[in-house]
Amino acid sequence: MPAILTRSAPPSVVERLVSEGVHPLLARVYAARGVTSADDLGAGFEQLAVPDAMLNLREMARVLADAIAARRKLLIVADYDADGATACALGTRALRGFGAGVDYLVPNRFEYGYGLTPEIARLARERCRPDYLITVDNGISSVEGVAEANRLGMKVLITDHHLAGSRLPEAACIVNPNQPGCAFPSKHLAGVGVMFYLMLALRAELRERGAFTVRQKEGEPGSSFMPHPSSFSGNSEPNLAELLPLVALGTVADVVALDHNNRILVRQGLARIRGGRMQPGVAALFEVAGRDARCAGTRELGFVVAPRLNAAGRLTDMALGIECLVTDDHGRALRIARELDRLNRERRAIESGMQDEALAAVEAQDFGDSYTLSLFDPAWHQGVIGIVAGRMKDRLHRPTIAFARGAEGEVRGSGRSIPALHLRDALDRVAVRHPRLILKFGGHAAAAGLTLREADFGRFRDAFEETARELLSPADLERVIETDGSLADEEVSLEAARSIEAGVWGQGFPRPSFRDCFDVISQRVVGSGHLKLRLARAGRQFDAMLFGASGPLPPRIEAVHQLGVNEYQGLASVQLTIEHWQPAGD
Repeated sequence: MPAILTRSAPPSVVERLVSEGVHPLLARVYAARGVTSADDLGAGFEQLAVPDAMLNLREMARVLADAIAARRKLLIVADYDADGATACALGTRALRGFGAGVDYLVPNRFEYGYGLTPEIARLARERCRPDYLITVDNGISSVEGVAEANRLGMKVLITDHHLAGSRLPEAACIVNPNQPGCAFPSKHLAGVGVMFYLMLALRAELRERGAFTVRQKEGEPGSSFMPHPSSFSGNSEPNLAELLPLVALGTVADVVALDHNNRILVRQGLARIRGGRMQPGVAALFEVAGRDARCAGTRELGFVVAPRLNAAGRLTDMALGIECLVTDDHGRALRIARELDRLNRERRAIESGMQDEALAAVEAQDFGDSYTLSLFDPAWHQGVIGIVAGRMKDRLHRPTIAFARGAEGEVRGSGRSIPALHLRDALDRVAVRHPRLILKFGGHAAAAGLTLREADFGRFRDAFEETARELLSPADLERVIETDGSLADEEVSLEAARSIEAGVWGQGFPRPSFRDCFDVISQRVVGSGHLKLRLARAGRQFDAMLFGASGPLPPRIEAVHQLGVNEYQGLASVQLTIEHWQPAGD
């Protein structure tokens, strides 16, 4: 049974936030997440970290401005997940708005793997003959691919946010907040966030060159980052704020930490989505999912829209998802979104079967006292192994890597880790100790990918287990649920629930959850194995949902739950979502 802990909220900070006008319940929640002042909750563009702080950003903006002026051909090389797709779509839209000749290429993950490889460089040259390759959400580890592009006469501009390896590629310019020497304060930008900042810097550079006849309105992103020239000659200045729905979607989908800078970007993007000011493809993805974009929150972006977009890269080719986000034809966007919805249903069916097989493998191999899980099945689908690894990690609270067959004689793995183990660093440790065991790898603290020879799977499994045992303690393998404590009677209100629903929650800034005891008044199974509950506490009754469980529950439970709003036939009421339960003590 997991340990249930209450986050610490310093009383003095809670008092200060309440005095600054923050709802008392949210003041407690925010204080427990490191917020010390209402200023930390601001969402104005003036509070964004300034572009000038990002290493090489001005230089890359000048290179792009020169390329546009010289009518050079640009090609964006994208990653095949939602972050890569949104970054590619944002870059394509903005660069075309600036008058650039730009196209995009997204590698098929099953043929080419991840990043700018030598094969992708050759494919780019053969298909498009560009002067410049611009990577989005990849490239920082593409030493060989950049070298091949250079040999073929193409210049490479890298935009990425992944951690750098021991050697940087010899690109014409690299922009990455996590590269050595970069002082940009927000290290958690997603790939789409990095591209957004680059477009802000490029617009500022074009302003200085007098490229626009009509300048952007004050108060929009980037309006105060650079001085406005007094005169312009050329076209109207693009409003980059229109691209913030893509930034919000990619940021939430990539599960990067929602620091203050990212929360501003996401909040601004959500405001536009709720107001109906989004790309046709984003609107179409909401439509095929049967969700009202006017009520969109981070949960809808992460669990409704992003999986449908990701389905293209997981099962076929992310070019389909990118085209959905790039097109301005509403009809075409809807047709693509319907195909993405179909692919997502197919992905879910494949994932369900693979998850059952993974559980069976764990039981058969008796992983009971292992610190890690390394799983491989020749029949597994490459595009779904990351999801399966995440599900197994959540279920068993162990760093998990799931492998599927890749190129001839190789297996490709996708891993997910627990908070106590930095996965990329652990893989780096394995690679140093066992040269040539891992053919290539990359990633973050929580997620990483790698390639092995199939014959070396057993050796890797043992090496990864050995490394994890050195870095983890038995206590690290115990699941811990953090909550925001108990809710007072007056705090269980529609006002509080609406305030929470309007918030920006996600990685590093988790949605509030609470711990309380309830009497179970009634319970019934609905949908495909969910429990609809009627709970009672202190003389009040509440509707609640327990997803993915069919019960039955005992008469009294202790529950970790979230406070939400249920809208039905025009009426709104408080509804609890049960995340974890256990029988309540006497």
